[in-house]
Amino acid sequence: MNWISEYLELVESVSADQVFVALNQLAQRNAGAIIFTCSTFDSVTQQAMRIYTNQPGEYPVSGLKNVVENRWTRHVLDQGQTFVANETGGFADVFPDYELINSLGCHSVVNMPIIISGKVLGTVNLLHEAGYYTPERVQQVSEMKSAAMLAFLITANSSFQER
Repeated sequence: MNWISEYLELVESVSADQVFVALNQLAQRNAGAIIFTCSTFDSVTQQAMRIYTNQPGEYPVSGLKNVVENRWTRHVLDQGQTFVANETGGFADVFPDYELINSLGCHSVVNMPIIISGKVLGTVNLLHEAGYYTPERVQQVSEMKSAAMLAFLITANSSFQER
């Protein structure tokens, strides 16, 4: 059974609030991450919100925060491209919390935008030790995109139904 089949089987048996737990498990198995988070993005209000984290003490699920335009937002949110940096110098200017990231042993990052119908719904964010996200690992992260899209859609649908 391939990983997407395993993920779909797992998603069938968990509640909507557990789909990102399953996505984290998939990410750990395929690419690895010390910190794994998922955030939504609202292009109208220009706000983001962390909706999942595997490090709730250091990176809790959070309320809305304003997105500040910089090279990261242009690359990820405007152009829909995956952001990769394998050393702190590649992201310190765009992540104000880079010192906290470093203190947790993370010096490399992959941020993959989740785009559906031309709209960025959010990002999947993986962080690890310096030099960790080789082209092969970035490809493994990219192969999770359909699973991540499903997780974001399930969560959006669940939120809508609860209203």
